[in-house]
Amino acid sequence: MEHELVVKSNKLIEAGFKLSLNEQRVILMAITHVRRDRALSSDEVFEIKATDFMTLFGMNQNKAYEELQNAAQRLFERFVIIDNPDPDNPGLVMTKTRWISSIDYIPNHGKIRLMFAQKMIPYLSVLEREFTKYKLESIAKMTSTHAIRLYELLMQWGSVGERDVSIEWLKRQTQIEGKYTAIKDFKKSVIDVAVSQINEYTDLEVSYDQRKSGRTVTHLIFTFKPKLSPKLEEKAPKKVKPEGLLINGVPKVDIERLARPGESYEDAAERIKKSCLA
Repeated sequence: MEHELVVKSNKLIEAGFKLSLNEQRVILMAITHVRRDRALSSDEVFEIKATDFMTLFGMNQNKAYEELQNAAQRLFERFVIIDNPDPDNPGLVMTKTRWISSIDYIPNHGKIRLMFAQKMIPYLSVLEREFTKYKLESIAKMTSTHAIRLYELLMQWGSVGERDVSIEWLKRQTQIEGKYTAIKDFKKSVIDVAVSQINEYTDLEVSYDQRKSGRTVTHLIFTFKPKLSPKLEEKAPKKVKPEGLLINGVPKVDIERLARPGESYEDAAERIKKSCLA
């Protein structure tokens, strides 16, 4: 499972859902098995072995299948909310779908098989624009679901190195509205834990600040960059800002990755900046 890639549409990265840690792990393992060279069919089956589950996430051997089975069983009832799923149909404001449509349990061989729900397929298959990818091993040691979600949101803006996120939006998308009403509690129980685990376990270095509207903290500003190995840090030359790579303040490489079909560089840059500040 080492070096397996998780590849998701950015709509799915920013979707509204709440999964337990093991439910997240099952979904991410299944996503790594999606073929990138052809379209995904609705009847395609993805197999997850308890031995792989145990090895990747450091589980007890005797409980690995039980944990896998229980997570898959709960996952069958979970849903995900995609906001504004079709740019060409502004009247469609939301799609709510299950993650998976079926599960097969094969205890004698220590594995399960699952199929993704039909509505999930466009966010996992044949992604050419507006997608995010990362190594599954990057999140393997995390024990916080919020750390996984935050890591994905930061990786979405990997080459920008900064993301300004509305607290209200973040709570809604992680489905914890009404919890942690005091900012200090939200930071302590959610953000600080997530940032700490990202810094400890992943390939990113992250810090954050807060922004107020009047007296109320409304946004969190995350600053992040890839980690360098000690040898690379010693040899790393002083960075020189390249000329001609920014369009309206947005890196050209991000515009090309996030642009929608038919958009000009300038229009895409403006939309991306507005999305980043939402």
